[in-house]
Amino acid sequence: MTTAEELAGLPVFAHLTEAQRERVARVARPCPLTDGEVLFGQGEPATGCWVIGSGSVALSTPVAGRGQVVVQTLQRPDVVGWSWLVPPHRWGFTATAARPTNTLRFDAARLRELTAEDPGLCCGLLLGLFGGMLDRLQSTRARLLDVYGNPRDR
Repeated sequence: MTTAEELAGLPVFAHLTEAQRERVARVARPCPLTDGEVLFGQGEPATGCWVIGSGSVALSTPVAGRGQVVVQTLQRPDVVGWSWLVPPHRWGFTATAARPTNTLRFDAARLRELTAEDPGLCCGLLLGLFGGMLDRLQSTRARLLDVYGNPRDR
């Protein structure tokens, strides 16, 4: 069973109180993944989210003429899956373990219940998730600049 102390060390839960982390810990389960195991497929219902403890998870999307293309690889302590937050609660990518990976899986329906019951928990969780989103968006922007360069430099 996951404990509040274990969650305290993860950036996504940094804005929660210990009591809030205890409630969130009750909906977490260890979820080991084998190399190549699919967590979810693009378009499927978003029923959970995962925090990576070790290993890595590749996010991919189909590209015409190229098949599934990996757009980002996540590792500790990244969160896999934000789509559970926003209706219609469907995955925008496919997530696949890129090697043996240990994660904590959080039940999305229970997380939504907890955030509805406690606006402070909702706010703290959103701050943690948005911090991770910001990091990933910055990383994506840097990769795009590497690929396409600055148009003013051409």
